[in-house]
Amino acid sequence: MDLERARRLLAAERREIEQALSQRGHQDDGDDAGWLEPGNLAAGLYLDELDEGLAEDLRDRLAALERAEQRLTAGTYGLSVESGRPIPDERLEALPTAERTVEEERALTEGRGG
Repeated sequence: MDLERARRLLAAERREIEQALSQRGHQDDGDDAGWLEPGNLAAGLYLDELDEGLAEDLRDRLAALERAEQRLTAGTYGLSVESGRPIPDERLEALPTAERTVEEERALTEGRGG
Protein backbone atom coordinates (compact mmCIF):
# COMPACT_ATOMS: atom_id res chain seq x y z
CA MET A 1 0.00 0.00 0.00
CA ASP A 2 1.16 3.51 -0.77
CA LEU A 3 2.61 5.06 2.40
CA GLU A 4 0.75 8.35 1.96
CA ARG A 5 -2.54 6.46 1.60
CA ALA A 6 -1.70 4.47 4.74
CA ARG A 7 -1.00 7.70 6.64
CA ARG A 8 -4.34 9.16 5.55
CA LEU A 9 -6.22 6.00 6.55
CA LEU A 10 -4.57 5.89 9.96
CA ALA A 11 -5.15 9.61 10.52
CA ALA A 12 -8.84 9.17 9.68
CA GLU A 13 -9.03 6.22 12.05
CA ARG A 14 -7.41 8.30 14.81
CA ARG A 15 -9.90 11.15 14.28
CA GLU A 16 -12.81 8.70 14.45
CA ILE A 17 -11.57 7.07 17.65
CA GLU A 18 -10.73 10.36 19.36
CA GLN A 19 -14.12 11.81 18.45
CA ALA A 20 -15.88 8.71 19.77
CA LEU A 21 -13.86 8.86 22.99
CA SER A 22 -14.70 12.52 23.51
CA GLN A 23 -18.41 11.88 22.97
CA ARG A 24 -18.75 8.75 25.05
CA GLY A 25 -20.81 8.69 28.19
CA HIS A 26 -24.53 8.94 28.53
CA GLN A 27 -25.79 12.44 28.98
CA ASP A 28 -27.41 13.59 32.20
CA ASP A 29 -30.59 15.42 31.31
CA GLY A 30 -30.53 17.28 34.61
CA ASP A 31 -33.90 15.87 35.67
CA ASP A 32 -33.46 14.46 39.16
CA ALA A 33 -37.14 13.55 39.55
CA GLY A 34 -37.46 9.91 40.45
CA TRP A 35 -33.74 9.19 40.39
CA LEU A 36 -34.07 6.85 43.38
CA GLU A 37 -36.65 4.71 41.62
CA PRO A 38 -35.25 1.19 41.13
CA GLY A 39 -35.89 1.31 37.39
CA ASN A 40 -34.01 4.57 37.05
CA LEU A 41 -31.10 3.29 39.13
CA ALA A 42 -30.95 0.13 37.02
CA ALA A 43 -31.07 2.13 33.80
CA GLY A 44 -28.26 4.36 35.03
CA LEU A 45 -26.15 1.35 36.02
CA TYR A 46 -26.79 -0.28 32.64
CA LEU A 47 -25.74 2.90 30.82
CA ASP A 48 -22.59 3.18 32.94
CA GLU A 49 -21.64 -0.42 32.16
CA LEU A 50 -22.42 0.02 28.48
CA ASP A 51 -20.33 3.19 28.41
CA GLU A 52 -17.41 1.43 30.08
CA GLY A 53 -17.60 -1.44 27.57
CA LEU A 54 -17.62 1.01 24.67
CA ALA A 55 -14.72 2.94 26.19
CA GLU A 56 -12.74 -0.30 26.53
CA ASP A 57 -13.39 -1.13 22.87
CA LEU A 58 -12.21 2.36 21.89
CA ARG A 59 -9.06 2.02 24.00
CA ASP A 60 -8.35 -1.32 22.28
CA ARG A 61 -8.82 0.33 18.88
CA LEU A 62 -6.51 3.18 19.90
CA ALA A 63 -3.82 0.71 21.00
CA ALA A 64 -4.13 -1.12 17.66
CA LEU A 65 -3.86 2.23 15.86
CA GLU A 66 -0.70 3.12 17.78
CA ARG A 67 0.83 -0.24 16.86
CA ALA A 68 -0.06 0.39 13.20
CA GLU A 69 1.54 3.85 13.35
CA GLN A 70 4.70 2.26 14.81
CA ARG A 71 4.76 -0.28 11.97
CA LEU A 72 4.36 2.56 9.47
CA THR A 73 7.36 4.36 11.01
CA ALA A 74 9.38 1.13 11.08
CA GLY A 75 8.56 0.37 7.45
CA THR A 76 6.64 -2.82 8.23
CA TYR A 77 3.10 -1.48 7.80
CA GLY A 78 1.09 -3.78 5.57
CA LEU A 79 3.05 -6.88 6.57
CA SER A 80 1.64 -9.50 8.90
CA VAL A 81 3.08 -9.32 12.40
CA GLU A 82 2.78 -13.09 12.48
CA SER A 83 4.25 -14.27 9.19
CA GLY A 84 5.66 -11.16 7.51
CA ARG A 85 3.44 -11.83 4.49
CA PRO A 86 1.80 -8.82 2.81
CA ILE A 87 -1.69 -7.93 4.00
CA PRO A 88 -3.84 -7.23 0.93
CA ASP A 89 -4.58 -3.55 0.29
CA GLU A 90 -8.31 -4.31 0.31
CA ARG A 91 -8.03 -5.50 3.91
CA LEU A 92 -6.00 -2.45 4.92
CA GLU A 93 -8.56 -0.17 3.28
CA ALA A 94 -11.33 -1.80 5.30
CA LEU A 95 -9.27 -2.16 8.51
CA PRO A 96 -6.22 0.14 8.48
CA THR A 97 -4.99 -1.32 11.78
CA ALA A 98 -4.96 -4.92 10.49
CA GLU A 99 -2.01 -6.82 11.91
CA ARG A 100 -2.53 -10.15 10.16
CA THR A 101 -3.94 -11.56 6.95
CA VAL A 102 -7.56 -12.70 7.03
CA GLU A 103 -6.46 -16.33 7.16
CA GLU A 104 -4.12 -15.73 10.09
CA GLU A 105 -6.75 -13.74 11.96
CA ARG A 106 -9.31 -16.49 11.36
CA ALA A 107 -6.91 -19.16 12.65
CA LEU A 108 -6.14 -17.03 15.71
CA THR A 109 -9.83 -16.47 16.44
CA GLU A 110 -10.69 -20.13 15.96
CA GLY A 111 -7.79 -21.06 18.22
CA ARG A 112 -9.37 -18.98 20.98
CA GLY A 113 -12.56 -20.97 20.74
CA GLY A 114 -14.72 -18.71 18.75
